[in-house]
Amino acid sequence: MKVTILGAGAYGLALSSMCHLNNCDITLWNRFEKEVDELKRLRRNLRKLPQYEIPDDVHITSNMAEAINNSPLIVIAIPAGCVDELCQDLKNIIQPEQHICIASKGIEQDTCLFVHDVVKKYIDTKNLAVISGGSFAVDMIKSVPIGLTLATLNDETAKLVSEALQNDYLKLRRSTDIIGTEICGSIKNVIALASGMIDGMNLPISTKAMFITESLHDIKGLIKALGGDKNTILSFAGFGDLLLTCTSEKSRNFTLGKMIGEEQPSDVIKEYMENTTVEGLYTLKSIYTLLNNKQVDMPIIDLVYDIIYHDESPKKLIKFLNVKE
Repeated sequence: MKVTILGAGAYGLALSSMCHLNNCDITLWNRFEKEVDELKRLRRNLRKLPQYEIPDDVHITSNMAEAINNSPLIVIAIPAGCVDELCQDLKNIIQPEQHICIASKGIEQDTCLFVHDVVKKYIDTKNLAVISGGSFAVDMIKSVPIGLTLATLNDETAKLVSEALQNDYLKLRRSTDIIGTEICGSIKNVIALASGMIDGMNLPISTKAMFITESLHDIKGLIKALGGDKNTILSFAGFGDLLLTCTSEKSRNFTLGKMIGEEQPSDVIKEYMENTTVEGLYTLKSIYTLLNNKQVDMPIIDLVYDIIYHDESPKKLIKFLNVKE
């Protein structure tokens, strides 16, 4: 089966490695010709995932029409903020019988739309799925056991995604809760910022465990408020991803939070923010606006927003956790 992966960053490459294990005919797409030339020449993405060598039989192109031609499954694996532009191009060439799997996580800033809503804004299709869960790209390419939630209402889409990705190493657990899965995949990056702050302030693992547990309850409430299934919090996309992102320095969100908690110099933090893709920063603005628009109360988001954008002290997290209900 041909699989097209739109996005040749770390996660796109990691997903392609799973497809390759399943003997798929893989095409990788990147918008920028210069980067495509480098990927073809080096068979590596030196900036995003230098450890991974792209197999010789993986086709790489900057031509989207060429990339998706005769491909039953198209995987979107780019930053959430870039999905709108991509879909404006994709809508003119995608065919009704083709299926889309969204691996991007986040909420669009201007519109507060989740990624699947951005896709549906431009492409009228029921052939849509979302995958999400605790999975660093650097781990996935090592072919170790990893679990992802596969959320879709379409059985044929689920079958194609499973055929492309599921194998002895990658387990997909089916769900029909697309909105809940997207909420979990988006907000965990913001929660990881706060978890990193807790670590940076040298608070013990017991405090972090308390914080993560409290966050689970808050996210469950948010899922319900936005029309999803609150039980999704117990999925690979929910607790699985939250546990991973909130406890590992492989997470860029956790790392930035830790720097803030350590009260590192502002110029050091600013340089990290400017030179590293920290999805939680993008999502923080979106989720903050969304919660206000929907009049949903989630104080931890307000607090993290004030720490990041209003220079409040991360020590306020300690007081927040100690407040009696």
